[in-house]
Amino acid sequence: MTIEASGIDHIVLHVSDVERARKFYADVLGMTVYRQSDRQVFLHAGTQGVALFKKDGETPLTTGNDLNHLALNVSSGTYESLKSELERHGVTVTGRPGEDHCVYFKDPDGHRLQLMFRR
Repeated sequence: MTIEASGIDHIVLHVSDVERARKFYADVLGMTVYRQSDRQVFLHAGTQGVALFKKDGETPLTTGNDLNHLALNVSSGTYESLKSELERHGVTVTGRPGEDHCVYFKDPDGHRLQLMFRR
């Protein structure tokens, strides 16, 4: 038998505060929680999943070493409307020069995220 991956079920991000991360991903980014405990939360973003796991130990959380960024598709909006909505939640937004359809920002733990929308 040959294994043939048909998609990604979920990715895992380590976070320092599971509840704070859940609120950000659910309330700001509109993901839906489908399973949660005090150490982890699983969310749906469309048909894909994002899991947020409580970081183990006292070692500081470092981001960007194993994951450059997580790009999320959005069904509507413009650069300015998405930027405004994120800023309303206190999120600092950056872009990519010459590409106004890519919105970059960081979650509360410093993971780099991107909103992508098709024209």
